[in-house]
Amino acid sequence: MGDDGRARRLVAVFASPVAEMLQRFGVELGFQSVLVEPDPTKLMGAPRPHGDLFVHDLAAAHLDDDTDVVLTDHHRAEIGDVLKEALASDARWIGIVGNPKAEAPHVAALRKLGVGDAEIARVHRPIGLNIGSRTPAEIAVATLAGLIADRNGRPGGFEF
Repeated sequence: MGDDGRARRLVAVFASPVAEMLQRFGVELGFQSVLVEPDPTKLMGAPRPHGDLFVHDLAAAHLDDDTDVVLTDHHRAEIGDVLKEALASDARWIGIVGNPKAEAPHVAALRKLGVGDAEIARVHRPIGLNIGSRTPAEIAVATLAGLIADRNGRPGGFEF
């Protein structure tokens, strides 16, 4: 729960191994877990018990200021449209996975849709704490730790 008693919501966009881990661990950390998958043919099997909600678009996820949105695949054609919608919402935090050494495809996708640089800068990439994560579980742990640190106004890492 947030400080005001409302449920903290974690919206993982795109069915992927990282989304699976975010949902699994997120529930244990007090998040209401939502998976948004615009393409139902990409769903990875039946809904799992640790996912609270499965929807096909962001509007159904009810983004508010207690919501953190994580796009879990930076190769999907829908990233521009999904991020533009997320940026227009009241979501507290928006990020997309990706290697910081590689070009960020979401920037070009958002510019093509007419989104300005100030809005594009609101999209976090890379996401999570720098722990050298490689596997989906490690990426989820780093991401969730970063979200908790950000939500609590802490720098993350080993600074106290």
